[in-house]
Amino acid sequence: MVDQAESRPRDTSLARASGAMAVATAVSRVSGLLAKVLLVAVLGLGVVNDSYTVANTLPTVVNELLLGGVLTSIAVPLLVRAQQQGEREGEHYAQWMITMGAVLLVAATALAVAAAPLLTQLYLGSDTRANSALTTAFAYLLLPGIICYGLSALLQAILNVRGVFAIPAWAPVLNNLVVIATVAGYALLPGEISLDPVRMGQPKLLVLGIGTALGITAQALAMVLALRRSGFRWRWRWGWDHRLAEFGGLAFWVVLYTAISQLGMIVITRVTGQGTPGSVSTFNYAWLLSQVPYGVLGVSLLTALMPRISRAAGAGRTREFVSDLSLGSRTSAVLLLPISALLVVAGGSLGVAFFSLGASGIDAADRLGVALAAAAVGIVPFAITMLQLRAFYAMKDSRTPTWINLIMVVFRSALCYLCLAVLAPEDLVVGVSLAMSLSFALGAVVGQVWLAARVGGLETGRTLAGLGRALAATAVGCGLSLAAAGTVRAAVAPQDQIVTAWLELLVHCAVLPAVSYGLLALFRAPELAPVLARLRRRGPG
Repeated sequence: MVDQAESRPRDTSLARASGAMAVATAVSRVSGLLAKVLLVAVLGLGVVNDSYTVANTLPTVVNELLLGGVLTSIAVPLLVRAQQQGEREGEHYAQWMITMGAVLLVAATALAVAAAPLLTQLYLGSDTRANSALTTAFAYLLLPGIICYGLSALLQAILNVRGVFAIPAWAPVLNNLVVIATVAGYALLPGEISLDPVRMGQPKLLVLGIGTALGITAQALAMVLALRRSGFRWRWRWGWDHRLAEFGGLAFWVVLYTAISQLGMIVITRVTGQGTPGSVSTFNYAWLLSQVPYGVLGVSLLTALMPRISRAAGAGRTREFVSDLSLGSRTSAVLLLPISALLVVAGGSLGVAFFSLGASGIDAADRLGVALAAAAVGIVPFAITMLQLRAFYAMKDSRTPTWINLIMVVFRSALCYLCLAVLAPEDLVVGVSLAMSLSFALGAVVGQVWLAARVGGLETGRTLAGLGRALAATAVGCGLSLAAAGTVRAAVAPQDQIVTAWLELLVHCAVLPAVSYGLLALFRAPELAPVLARLRRRGPG
């Protein structure tokens, strides 16, 4: 185990790096939440939103299959190794990766746009409640964004390896601001999007589609400017790179991993598409909202940890590798479990409070909130699973994550079809959300066992102790929060349902995190020590 004197500076450095990114990511997630609230208010949770949601996922799907999954998973370890051979070598390798990536992205975009109707049919199937023609029309406008999605992922990886974390974390805010402006422009235009027939040149359709594509374009441009400011010198670098064989071997399994994930998403989209109108967009919003805590805390922690884990793995420093991995798992649990519990307890109230305005109704908003609660069950297992998979990639093993993902997807898909067989259409989206959460719980267990067998021990006892502390503190927080919300509900009833939802949400947000984190601090949870030390340094005196 790493000596405490050695681990303390590394923990403090981790807190500093992840804390700086967490602030930017929090702003990004809040602005993203505002964009989602406005979309639901303007579009509602019905056929138009289902069609837009499916079309908006297609660029990310193609990008992940062809390049994005490879970049976010194995680019950092490979770039770190290249930079360890010298600054010039690291820059040359980054130039080569950008060149190859740009060529692949342009070719993928052209093929995807040409195949837009086929992609739509693949995801929707024949029994969907979404509108296939409208989804295809949106897809033609949104699929060119593949280039920007891929470049954003690649440039972020290069910037992170060069020690630049802030600008990549802030760049999505630009995307969200453009989408917010787009939704405002859509709302100001008169009329509605025509469904029968769908007219490609309709102004409202063009504003929503092109505006959304411009958002990811703005994000990619911010990355380009940040890379230039970091001192990176750009030039095209063609030809064979001696690391191409290594990259290709790793990439094959990562692409297979991503393909398996997308097959799982096809199952989810087709199953939820057979629920009530709006189920596809309801699941999408619930899943995205459940990812906000992970995006603010988990991704920041993972981004700060990955270069360290990659260096330890590359140098064969197993103790340091295991220590950082254990720290990441324990910190993820301690930081995310109270937030996960908050979303489970207050999911229904949150849905009604935020998403029952405008074109959406209270029933649809309540269903979204319950689906959010089901999705939030999997926040901590998801964070731990993502950390474990990146640890395998740091060891230059991209095969094992693919097998673990296959186990999760098969399990998840079986649960989804079980939900389709036994649940009513209006409850289908909640069942699918819970199936997603349970699959990541299975993945976290399988990943822990597999990694422990691989490295000869993973401080599992220490990890379980940290998880136990977090569970105990969170359970007390949930109990007190539910009691307080019940008291408020009894005191103000009867009231407007939206007002009651807001009051309950405010009570849960005030009580549950304060009690949970307060008890963890009282327990002197070591995972909170770097965070508390940083807060004390910023405090008065």
